[in-house]
Amino acid sequence: MREKIARMTPRLPPLNAVRAFAAAARHQSFTLAAAELFVTHGAISRQVKALEEFLGVALFERRVRQVSLTPEGQRFFAEVAPALAQIGAAAQSLMQDAPARTVTINVRPSFAVRWVIPRLPAFVAQFPGIAPQVVTSTVPPDQASEHFDVAIRRGRTTGWPTSIAVQPFLQDEALIVGTPALFASAAVAEPRGLAAHVLLWSRSRPDDWDHWKRQVGTPRLRPAGQLQFDHLHFVLQAAIDGLGFALAPASLVSHDLAAGRLVCPLPALRLPLTRHYYGLAPDAAPEAQCFAQWLQAQLPPLD
Repeated sequence: MREKIARMTPRLPPLNAVRAFAAAARHQSFTLAAAELFVTHGAISRQVKALEEFLGVALFERRVRQVSLTPEGQRFFAEVAPALAQIGAAAQSLMQDAPARTVTINVRPSFAVRWVIPRLPAFVAQFPGIAPQVVTSTVPPDQASEHFDVAIRRGRTTGWPTSIAVQPFLQDEALIVGTPALFASAAVAEPRGLAAHVLLWSRSRPDDWDHWKRQVGTPRLRPAGQLQFDHLHFVLQAAIDGLGFALAPASLVSHDLAAGRLVCPLPALRLPLTRHYYGLAPDAAPEAQCFAQWLQAQLPPLD
């Protein structure tokens, strides 16, 4: 009997791919779908391609900077959109009366402001019964004065309690960013073009510019001026306000680049950064595992 039921159950497509397809179909744009789901354009494209391969049909017609649904895509979207809404409504109905549960996340301030917090609405929508509490700290997790369930930091070799199993998370690179108006005032077609601009620094990452200049072969580059701030998120806000060019982790400026608030004049000249890792405290609440799984889901799939 069990084997008969298994044969009757339709094979489900990859649900993450269906979710990516539905967002792209709704917006008629891979870029807007990526912004909604807090992933990259490439991640949406790969998910949709995987779904098309699973189904054996093309769901989108792809043109330069434009996509549109094929007749098969329109039919599929008409059926899966209500199904996804029903799944969300069912989860919300079950969880809305459950007692509140919390997960405490310990992160550095810049990563909290620029990466974690903008994505928390998606987490809350997916897990409405879990309340995330963000605790910012500049000290390593093994020196934390407050309890946490999950910690996120760059690097895995130092600063972690021995009781925590550290997991690899986000690979990152630093790139040059500034406002379109600043770039238009004095174009930067090569590294030496930065000599006409103010460069923005962070006391928490004082060596990034020197590392970048050595990497691109301009160690003696002297800017027109420089401004230094305590933390990286102040540097990024200064860049958005047009005060100068910043050397910023791609993870922290992806939304600003997608929205056009910032541009990257030298996209090929990137500085590799230490990878992010996360760890769960030994006494972490069960909800922490949900958050850890959600963290991994934010990463683009491997090629």
